[in-house]
Amino acid sequence: MREETGRLDGRLAWARLAGRGPGVVFLPGYRSDMQGSKALALRDHCAATGRAFLRLDYSGHGASAGRFEDGTIGQWAADALAVFDALTEGPQVLVGSSMGGWIGLLLARQRRDRLAGFIGLAPAPDFSEALMWPSFTEAQRQAVIQDGVVHLPSQYGEPTPVTRALIEDGRKQSVLGGPLDLPCPVRILQGMADPDVPWQHALRLVAALAGGDVRLHLIKDGDHRLSRPEDLRLLAETLESLVATP
Repeated sequence: MREETGRLDGRLAWARLAGRGPGVVFLPGYRSDMQGSKALALRDHCAATGRAFLRLDYSGHGASAGRFEDGTIGQWAADALAVFDALTEGPQVLVGSSMGGWIGLLLARQRRDRLAGFIGLAPAPDFSEALMWPSFTEAQRQAVIQDGVVHLPSQYGEPTPVTRALIEDGRKQSVLGGPLDLPCPVRILQGMADPDVPWQHALRLVAALAGGDVRLHLIKDGDHRLSRPEDLRLLAETLESLVATP
């Protein structure tokens, strides 16, 4: 099955497979893109099973236009919504990795009637306020407030810029402060050896979800990426069990 690619409004890069529904939409994480191993594994799985699949890059990520430092959670959620509206039809399963889990929850609020399921992979809703800000030193907080940006060491490559705009907008986009009513099954895969998103954060999300069909799968030796062959198999199995739910 051939994958179609393009740029929405000449700005937002995307790739999709035609196929049967419900379709699958992959939402990458912070500073990640649609070329990651989970996105490609899902693409290959959907191609093999004949299911529609869409992946995308937010502005300032991957092949999309813009500077990463100019982005915020609200902007990236708007990007995801624009691509979702333009390139999908019918029921969809949202698969959000790390920050993509937060983006997916914001998207789900806007398109409740289009949801067939939600899968969070080490989902990190509210991470800027709940995880980042408390971990900052006083010097790092002052850099954000006074300079507008701080660069944090990253085990995944170049230092990560965290802007004041990201922190302030993140507070406005919070989803864990009240009940999250998703009208679809929810599955969460979370590594217990995750150095970036503690597994207890997944419990906060489970507690916030109002629906009853919510399942959390803890992987004791799983890290944040959840990209080992066994993790990718579990993701495919989780998707198949979810779309098979009557």
